[in-house]
Amino acid sequence: MEKPRIAVHKFSSCDGCQLAFLDLGEDLLTLTAQIDIRHFAEAGILGEDEAVDIAFIEGSISTPADEERIRRIRERSRLLITIGACATAGGLQALRNLADAKAWTAAVYASPEYISSLDKVQPIRALVPVDFELWGCPVNSRQILAAVGSLLNGVVPIDERDKVCMECKRQLAVCVMVSEGKPCMGPVTRTGCGALCPRFGRACYACYGPAETPNTEALGARLRGLGLVGHEIAQQFLGTTNQMPVFLDAAQRWEKTP
Repeated sequence: MEKPRIAVHKFSSCDGCQLAFLDLGEDLLTLTAQIDIRHFAEAGILGEDEAVDIAFIEGSISTPADEERIRRIRERSRLLITIGACATAGGLQALRNLADAKAWTAAVYASPEYISSLDKVQPIRALVPVDFELWGCPVNSRQILAAVGSLLNGVVPIDERDKVCMECKRQLAVCVMVSEGKPCMGPVTRTGCGALCPRFGRACYACYGPAETPNTEALGARLRGLGLVGHEIAQQFLGTTNQMPVFLDAAQRWEKTP
């Protein structure tokens, strides 16, 4: 039987999510016996315009050329899976959506007229239909392997939407917000990372995006109780997943709060 054809495409991003494939090590060798990789520039395989069964997309859309390319990829892909915060929610580069793009481009570049970029950075779903999203900054190899395995068996991958707080309890991690007063986004963020930051004494900064039914109002009130003021609370919601409406709305609401 013909093996499923796979492509991995990059847009505006740091390449970290693509490395989740390469970091599979021996599992990647096993996986390649089951799939036919037609395009994966990071691994030296070039075939961007080939038709594939599954296209994995890293990165957000930041230029007119990006817009044209993602539409071509969508037309040639039976399934399109976004991987990582940039592809699913804009990523760090989407923070420029909160400023005057023309003004800061003029301030940085001597000849801004040569800069070809969109006024707004957009996640992939804003331009083309997406069949499944893998969250994370970056995603990890476990997620990639589980998703590919499910897709090869004709099953929709599991969409992990539990809150990081639940993962902390499963990992027996002490709550950094309760014990140390650190402003943690765990109560509104989906798990998938294994509560990596809280297990090492760091507060969650929402790189896996909003969990199911995130109560941003209650979290904002708790952060205020920790001593944060309105604009500081807003900044907590404006990380790598800043273009998710629930986080963007929360940031705008708290920004206006004295």
